[in-house]
Amino acid sequence: MKVIFMGTPDFSVGTLEALIEAGHEVCLAVTQPDKPKGRGKEMQYTPVKQAAAAHGIPVYQPKKIREAACVEELKKYNADIMVVIAFGQILPKEILEMTPYGCVNVHASLLPKYRGAAPIQWAIIDGEAETGVTTMQMDVGLDTGDMLLKTVVPIEKDETGETLHDKLAAAGAKLCAETLKALEDGTVTPKKQGEMTTAYARMLDKKLGNIDWTKPAVQIERLVRGLNSWPSAYTHLDGKVMKIWKAEVQKETSDAEPGTVTAIGKNEFAVQTGEGQLLVQELQLPGKKRMDAGSFLRGYHLSTGIILRDS
Repeated sequence: MKVIFMGTPDFSVGTLEALIEAGHEVCLAVTQPDKPKGRGKEMQYTPVKQAAAAHGIPVYQPKKIREAACVEELKKYNADIMVVIAFGQILPKEILEMTPYGCVNVHASLLPKYRGAAPIQWAIIDGEAETGVTTMQMDVGLDTGDMLLKTVVPIEKDETGETLHDKLAAAGAKLCAETLKALEDGTVTPKKQGEMTTAYARMLDKKLGNIDWTKPAVQIERLVRGLNSWPSAYTHLDGKVMKIWKAEVQKETSDAEPGTVTAIGKNEFAVQTGEGQLLVQELQLPGKKRMDAGSFLRGYHLSTGIILRDS
């Protein structure tokens, strides 16, 4: 097929590579405009632009894809299909219906569960046992189009947002290639999503990571994993932000106020929560690198009775 590919972050790159490997002609890569990054504020290519350039694929970076000039630009390529994965802009009806096979989206959840911007992280935070990837025929709604194919990915006990991101990116790349073949062969039947069965997977922000120690330890531990590597779960120690990167649930409890450091071991320390305790095993202080709790305890005088705050 002749494909216009739309995507921006790392999550999209594997799918672009899979389509090329499957023999499709990717005639154009559409991605978000370059942004300044780092102290020097140098303009940096998006991951999709980098990958497209490596394969000699033309790149188009519209600020607003909905503008009439952008729609006309895409028409010039006479593509058979558009593939969209984490592009970052809402497509107008004119683009959705531009090609014979329409627009196929690769979404990182088992739709209709977890429609929205952050399905990977919310699946972990909510304690799901499994998630996956769905390909769908896009419509004007937000992740509401007819489903094409699905693949299931188990969520491991120690799964983080970062590790699950990589698993789903690989699964999505494979599934997208299978979906385009099925569309060509006429062997896939689009299926309506029906009613949404979970809350909308809203966009992540830094405030979400502010730990509420009155919540059960199991919920806090899932928050820690889900927000690893961004934006991270955190608390406050001596007025400074302390990010928590790894923790374990301990069912034993105490009468201490939630947020209180109740025990200190060689390589971890326990914090009382609203239900059970959280064993902190990896953390990070401002201006420091991530470290295991043992290293932290050897260089910082932490004592039982100290209360970690949410601000």
